[in-house]
Amino acid sequence: MQHKNLVKLLGCSIEGPESLLVYEYVPNKSLDQFLFDKTKIQILNWMQRFDIIVGTAEGLAYLHGGTHIRIIHRDIKSSNVLLDENLAPKIADFGLARHFAADQTHLSTGIAGTLGYMAPEYLVRGQLTEKADVYSFGILVLEIVCGRKNNVFIEHSSSLLQTVWKLYRTNSMAECVDPGLKNDFPVTEASKVLQIGLLCTQASVGLRPSMDEVVQMLTNKDYEIPLPNQPPFLNASLLESDRSSGSNSINSLVTNVMARLQASDTSTGSSSMQSSDQQSRSVERSFIQSVPR
Repeated sequence: MQHKNLVKLLGCSIEGPESLLVYEYVPNKSLDQFLFDKTKIQILNWMQRFDIIVGTAEGLAYLHGGTHIRIIHRDIKSSNVLLDENLAPKIADFGLARHFAADQTHLSTGIAGTLGYMAPEYLVRGQLTEKADVYSFGILVLEIVCGRKNNVFIEHSSSLLQTVWKLYRTNSMAECVDPGLKNDFPVTEASKVLQIGLLCTQASVGLRPSMDEVVQMLTNKDYEIPLPNQPPFLNASLLESDRSSGSNSINSLVTNVMARLQASDTSTGSSSMQSSDQQSRSVERSFIQSVPR
């Protein structure tokens, strides 16, 4: 797989005590250091952020259908997007990637990835499609524009997804753009990009665009961008109710999910995740999957 927005594999070594993959050298390290490192010496301007979003989208679109092979990355996040000398993005770390046959509608598999980036249908039921990558990309878009992590499992804190959605509903999304830009950004374009991020994170798999469609939305000014429905995020009132009744808390939710991730990591050859219905419901009821009436 060769694309300008995928890190280039130069070779490998399978001799000796360790197997090694050798990739091209990418001097500017990873995107998360530019966005979240408190000691960062460079703040990405709007055009740099926009180009990183577009390049990452193009790389994912190529993985999903740019050749006769369909690849799902499964771990799209800021630390897995590397930046070259020109700050062009390179998708990296294919340790969790899965091949997706042309005649398959989805894969049933143990969950693997990073909490906060995993699509709800994948996290709850282990159903994997390209739309899981689309969801992760949507979270990444919001992080790039807002300069803030999607800390979805922190008590007494709204997730980034929830914050952006609330501002979208009040037509004031520009308020969540990274203050480090000091208002030096095109408000209309920033709002459009955030809207695309919300589209990618919708609860319904069928309502999320493909990555090809995302590229068109980002690069074609005449492309009509649909209005997003309510995306999934932690239902704080439900969790608060659970806490008061002595049932599940956010901590137990996280423990539950982490236990499932660990079980998935240690499974050998299982095509689907072995977990109880109670565990699935515990995660599933924490996501709002309704749409506005």
